[in-house]
Amino acid sequence: MSSATVSRVLSASKFVSGALAERVWAAVRELDYRPNQVARNLRARATSTIGVVIPDIQNPFFTSLVRGIEDALQAQKFTLLLANSDGDSARERVCLDTLCAEEVAGLLVVPCNAEPGAYDHLVKQGVPVVAVDRSPTGLNVDVVGVTNEEGARAAVLHLAGLGWDRIALVGGPLSTNVAVEREQGYRRALDDAGLPSSASLVERADFREEGGYQAMVNLLRVTPRPTAVFVANNLMAMGALRAISDAGLRVPDDIALVLFDDIPWGARVNPPLTAVVQPTYDLGVSAARILLDRILEPHRPVRRVALQTTLIVRASCGAGLPGRTRPDS
Repeated sequence: MSSATVSRVLSASKFVSGALAERVWAAVRELDYRPNQVARNLRARATSTIGVVIPDIQNPFFTSLVRGIEDALQAQKFTLLLANSDGDSARERVCLDTLCAEEVAGLLVVPCNAEPGAYDHLVKQGVPVVAVDRSPTGLNVDVVGVTNEEGARAAVLHLAGLGWDRIALVGGPLSTNVAVEREQGYRRALDDAGLPSSASLVERADFREEGGYQAMVNLLRVTPRPTAVFVANNLMAMGALRAISDAGLRVPDDIALVLFDDIPWGARVNPPLTAVVQPTYDLGVSAARILLDRILEPHRPVRRVALQTTLIVRASCGAGLPGRTRPDS
């Protein structure tokens, strides 16, 4: 029996006699044969696999994001291939090229936002792409993110409403739109609260813990010292907390702290952390669904979706300190 005959039976071809087909299926059952899905995909030049590229696999934000993506894809019988760019544009290019070579049906990318033209090769290859969390430079694709500016503004207004008058910022790299938007929210809140904006109260880092640590060390050297700090992501907040502790200071007694993007243990540390919470799992689900829509309808209009953030008030902002009350809003 030839391999071509077996292939025709397994693909339900009409050009095989009933008796011959029964012999093939009997052998399949006896051998407990499973079709090689990769080989089938290569022959068909189409897969049910989605490529996912994130910048930091150690960040719990991206862990939750990927879980949402995976659940949404599995519901539609798609699987994912995950790659970690480490926030490096050259490594990101390798990840993207490798996934494209695997004939993925589409890509979900948290872009590094490299120089203009960095993503032109994706457009040329015609692979459906959805950007998640961040907007890619020079690439007109569907984007799913959150209300960064509004969330940051709410956090800083909350600090101002508690009476803190020297509010510092540990911001992210301005090469990413999320860092720009969160810094804009910080500055808008200061303006709205009638508080001065000082360059000495702004430090930017790389969205990593060590970067947040050094940024906070620098801010603690400022005279007079900040009374509160807004940290633009979760890992930098961990670094900032460590720097405050190393300086012999306490949160919120000596300096209040609010961060953007909650962490799984944020309510259980001492003090519990006031945070701008992102709907991270839903962000992944929404991005996956939009990509599947794009695969089905390649020429549909580009969508820009921003999910709502929420401020969760806990003790680190100083709301429970004597003489301080929560703002009305």
